[in-house]
Amino acid sequence: MSAALRWLPVAALMVNALTWGVSWWPLRQLEGAGLHPLWATVLIYSLAVALIAALRPAAIAHLAKTPVLWVLVLAAGTTNATFNWAVTIGDVVRVVLLFYLMPLWAVLLARLLLNERLTPLALARVAMALAGAAVVLWPADGGFPVPQGLPDWLGLIGGFSFALNNVMLRREAHQPEAARALAMFFGGASVAGVLAVVLSAQGSVPLPPAPAWGWMAGALALAVVFLCGNLALQYGASRLPANVTAVVMLTEVLFASVSAVLLGAGSVTPTLAIGGGLILGAALLSARH
Repeated sequence: MSAALRWLPVAALMVNALTWGVSWWPLRQLEGAGLHPLWATVLIYSLAVALIAALRPAAIAHLAKTPVLWVLVLAAGTTNATFNWAVTIGDVVRVVLLFYLMPLWAVLLARLLLNERLTPLALARVAMALAGAAVVLWPADGGFPVPQGLPDWLGLIGGFSFALNNVMLRREAHQPEAARALAMFFGGASVAGVLAVVLSAQGSVPLPPAPAWGWMAGALALAVVFLCGNLALQYGASRLPANVTAVVMLTEVLFASVSAVLLGAGSVTPTLAIGGGLILGAALLSARH
């Protein structure tokens, strides 16, 4: 295999990381057009579900008769709904760092669901992630390091559900790939849909605007981009060791931070840099392991 071909899986993973790292910008544009990120998530993932169902109809029956895959539906759906909402309304850099506390939750969930023992290295990752979270969340005026608002909570919940998503993918690796993909995309549409309907009924989230070419074309374009990003992930992750995949995917933090700082949607303070370094260090330890 030529050197260029060997680099293709890495390039594919970086395309996926770039897609998610800068996804906050089109989501904010759609919100500016009146489409709340929850409703945008519903539309984007509904299109992906329709495509998978059309190409792999057997996946529908398999998902319907396999209760354990509905845990994946809930985990993936919560991940997408919370992350998309958080990066639309919060400081992008802060949200992404809190989201990448995922290695902390993964250690605990792997112990509970996969019966993996807590090794000294795993405990070190937990300690580093907790220390990083405390630094990131520490208020400038003192007090306790707790989430300061809705974006913080959404980032933390998204990271936990992302860890559950990854652990369940490992636990159910024997399930057909199309069924697992359908579960994740259906989760993205259904969980965001339930939240959007409930919060819209309460008046907390606006209903979708009247059909207009501008926001509808934007949502369709974002759906295509997300689908291509997912295909790039499938291509790269299936051809590289898991630890290499994990390290390359950390470039999402770089893409998100740089784009947010340049476009005024986030800032990097010394405290945030220190806490983020600890969190990313825990993620790198996880990848190395």
